[in-house]
Amino acid sequence: MEVAISESWKVVLNEEFEKSYFKNLVEFVKGEYKNNTCYPQGSKIFEAFNVCPFEEVKVVIIGQDPYHGPKQAHGLCFSVNDGIAHPPSLVNIFKEQEADLSKPYPVSGNLTHWAQQGVLLLNATLTVRAGEAGSHQGKGWERFTDTVIQKISDQKADVVFLLWGGFAKKKQKLINRDKHHILESGHPSPLSANRGYWFGNKHFSKTNTILKQLEKNTIDW
Repeated sequence: MEVAISESWKVVLNEEFEKSYFKNLVEFVKGEYKNNTCYPQGSKIFEAFNVCPFEEVKVVIIGQDPYHGPKQAHGLCFSVNDGIAHPPSLVNIFKEQEADLSKPYPVSGNLTHWAQQGVLLLNATLTVRAGEAGSHQGKGWERFTDTVIQKISDQKADVVFLLWGGFAKKKQKLINRDKHHILESGHPSPLSANRGYWFGNKHFSKTNTILKQLEKNTIDW
């Protein structure tokens, strides 16, 4: 498995690709894809980076694992391919977007248009075995994606980090609050959202308010 990642990220992450843990991770992933059905398809593993170059990153949303059902995952956290039913968390993301921005509920669950505007949709673990949530956790992906967050924090300024749920909030330690902006809420999953920890967070409008203040282009969510 060649690391098919955009040039802008290659420059930033080059050292990481040479580390022994990453080489071990590549061998693990190669074996998993050879012997099992895994998601997303190999060419889409680094899709989040390829659609959103390093220099374009304005907003970061952190997910945990790719979806593990057929045809869902395509390398962007919370996003699904066109024509695929919206998973429960994505339904709640769109409901909040609808309420916050008075926009109609989207037909497609594909969030590529967010990524193309500078929203890095980063899962902590980039691959998964079909039907087995969390099956590729603890193999090295988390170390890699933590480094991604750290590099953004160190080498950029005024990025808006949206930390949804306990898992994402733990990534705060990697982010320099003095030079970046952090918005937190509960997770959009039904369990959290139905307890009142998600709806009403207004993260979409709040993000755009911050971007306006920074004289950056806002996101057309």
